Amino acid sequence: MVSIKKLGPGLLFAGAAIGVSHLVQSTRAGADFGLGLLWALLLVNLFKYPFFQFGPRYAAATGESLLDGYNKLGKGVLVAYFILTFATMFTIQTAVTIVTAGLASTLFGDFISIELWTVIILIICLSILFFGKYKVLDRLIKIIIITLTISTLIAVSMALFDFDKRVSFTQILPENSIEIGFLIAFMGWMPAPLDISVWHSLWTIEKKTDEKDYTPKSALLDFNIGFIATILLGICFLLLGYLVMYHSGSTFSQNAGLFSNQLIQMYTSSLGHWTYIVIGIAAFTTMFSTTLTTLDASPRAMHKTLELLSQATFNKGYLYWVLLLASGTIFIFFYFASNMGKLINIATVLSFITAPFYAIINYILISGKHTPKAWHPSKVLHVLSILGILFLIGFSLRYLTSL
Repeated sequence: MVSIKKLGPGLLFAGAAIGVSHLVQSTRAGADFGLGLLWALLLVNLFKYPFFQFGPRYAAATGESLLDGYNKLGKGVLVAYFILTFATMFTIQTAVTIVTAGLASTLFGDFISIELWTVIILIICLSILFFGKYKVLDRLIKIIIITLTISTLIAVSMALFDFDKRVSFTQILPENSIEIGFLIAFMGWMPAPLDISVWHSLWTIEKKTDEKDYTPKSALLDFNIGFIATILLGICFLLLGYLVMYHSGSTFSQNAGLFSNQLIQMYTSSLGHWTYIVIGIAAFTTMFSTTLTTLDASPRAMHKTLELLSQATFNKGYLYWVLLLASGTIFIFFYFASNMGKLINIATVLSFITAPFYAIINYILISGKHTPKAWHPSKVLHVLSILGILFLIGFSLRYLTSL
């Protein structure tokens, strides 16, 4: 029997992963392609699995984060990580916060602007992180993930019950540049960007600090539970998009507020207005958990990276990075609020084409001398890792040549 107390970083991983990739991209995939991109959802999860798993594996086995490992591989690797993260962190945070703010406006009232909702949500998240720190984040995410899972499963069950057509599992291989662009964006954050493996290693170190008996086996079990949850919920949102929106003739708005309203209204008009609260809770908890965990993780990673690069200790480094990220998010939000779709596509495509970098260095680190041999990957994981690297490079090149 798995103790809920032993779970933590794996659920934080799920909280960060189950967001735009599920609520927006998976729903859109279902609405536009039916279940035709189910193959892509399953394949990208399979091939990304080893590189996500190497984060908690390395941290639990060595007592240090992936960032410490990158530093051992060479300063150049750590500098590359710093540049890539700084180039993408603001876009990623803004993309998830835009959707959260839009949902808040739809659910709780548009008596204030989307921009003000953004500020309010960021203040709530900052308060949780500053005053509660990791322990509150660890406890809160368990409630959020349980609420999200139950409400999403209820929504899918109702949609299946009301669906009066034959479910089609015909798979589709996108051909034109627009469809290939969407496929890459869909896979870019499915279930999450690969740099979340770094965040996961940092959360694992925090968990080991709080609980001395958090072993490598506990860390891997924790991760696997969170990872399986992201796959199941990804399939759920793909199903919801298919069952409720496929061939409906409707198109999604690029505006955050209008998109969120459309999303919930399309579900409730099909399933019944009494389902509004279920759909609303599922959607909002999905995005709030992502906003909260990403706001914690990127600053945590950048603070650690800067300390390693400078070989100095910054007592308030995390605080400064959190405030910088929140400020940058608000600034970008005011520019992109009316074009949410473009911002999300930029963020997801950037995540996918940088994925091979994280895949390769994670694989080198976990297979090398800096990881105890007892915790090196199995032969199956070695093979899956190599196939995963080839898959990520191949699809990235396919996208770049289609531009």
